Amino acid sequence: MRLLIFIVVGIIAGLALLVGIAAFVGSRLPPEHVASRSIVLRQSPTDVYRVVRDFGSAPKWRSDVQRVEVETRQDGRVYFREEGGDGTVNYELVEDVPGQRMVTRIRDTDLGYSGQWTYTFAAENGGTRVTIREDGEVSNALFRFMSRYIFGNTGTIDVYLRSLGKQFGEEVVPS
Repeated sequence: MRLLIFIVVGIIAGLALLVGIAAFVGSRLPPEHVASRSIVLRQSPTDVYRVVRDFGSAPKWRSDVQRVEVETRQDGRVYFREEGGDGTVNYELVEDVPGQRMVTRIRDTDLGYSGQWTYTFAAENGGTRVTIREDGEVSNALFRFMSRYIFGNTGTIDVYLRSLGKQFGEEVVPS
């Protein structure tokens, strides 16, 4: 029985040590990061933009989104709320240049992360290069460690871009 207690305490202590080390390393990383990924689709910039800009239809083609509510205010501001496996996130459309560029920003302040995505749609070889640049900040040191060394700062962008490619029937590899 003593051996079993010793083993359990050792496992708990080892896990606590690993979490402590991860949090310490995370606290030494800068909270801000910039990540950028691109794909090329055999579609026009206007067609790609139209799909990306239709926030309400995202659950039809994005594997990580279950529901989206869109609100367009009288002053023209567009807000949307995405519900997915990782919870609910509120966004604002900050810039919108149809067929060329779009910027969305996280409105929530209590998620442990924040930032914005800048989407660019550039004609290339008869198709469109879609680039997403993330200007993010991860305030939680443990999550900062995980996003840098486990998930990767481009993980969410890669999922998004692969889903976008599938929407057009194209297999893409973000780079």
